Amino acid sequence: MAEKETLVIASKIKSFIKETSELKCSAAVIDVLSDKVRALCEAAVKSAKSDGRKTVQEKDFK
Repeated sequence: MAEKETLVIASKIKSFIKETSELKCSAAVIDVLSDKVRALCEAAVKSAKSDGRKTVQEKDFK
């Protein structure tokens, strides 16, 4: 199976975690967050399609 594309900016995530908690961020966190973003987007696409729209809107991210 092909490697999944990263959907989050690793440097931004690592910086946010460090600035808000003074903790470090493992590389695996980036993959987990990308998977969660992917799942959220897939659900939003499904919602938009079920409403008969061709545009994903903020309301699709419930």
